[in-house]
Amino acid sequence: MAREFAKAFYNSGAWRKTSKAYAKSKFYLCEKCGHQGYIVHHIKHLTPQNLSDPAISLSWSNLMYLCVECHNRIHGKEEKRAMIWDEEGNLIGCTDAKPPITSYRIEKIGGRSQSQF
Repeated sequence: MAREFAKAFYNSGAWRKTSKAYAKSKFYLCEKCGHQGYIVHHIKHLTPQNLSDPAISLSWSNLMYLCVECHNRIHGKEEKRAMIWDEEGNLIGCTDAKPPITSYRIEKIGGRSQSQF
């Protein structure tokens, strides 16, 4: 999710054109793992101070095309949180988040479905 100060930038024609062209140049494949990509990531993160600097915000040398998993891993390392994956590569938790839900069922009560954790 875009930070509030960058929302207008991410909705701009310049960013849309740049990010679309960059993703296409990478054949829509994640630059880290080679799987289907999802997001154009800024290597040097955007801040209110550098947002208007095209060498940071629009330069291909500051971009990477990543899948969701690799993008989350990068942000997890930078934000000092660890993602927890099962043996099949599914995200099951995060060290700074609530424990994952381990049980979920839907019961019919009085004709309406209710979630039970």
